[in-house]
Amino acid sequence: MTVTISDACIACGACESICDAVFSIEDKAVVNEAAVADNADSVKEAADACPVGAIEIA
Repeated sequence: MTVTISDACIACGACESICDAVFSIEDKAVVNEAAVADNADSVKEAADACPVGAIEIA
């Protein structure tokens, strides 16, 4: 699973509150790729919760 953050990100923090092992907020959300595989369900939940659809999963 590959997770990217688009430029639509508004750094609201929703993803970080759902899965802080993978997401952190700087100017926009940042992905800790090393933690994605172990947190796949939470990553999908965070993507669904993103208010601007900025989390892209491939």
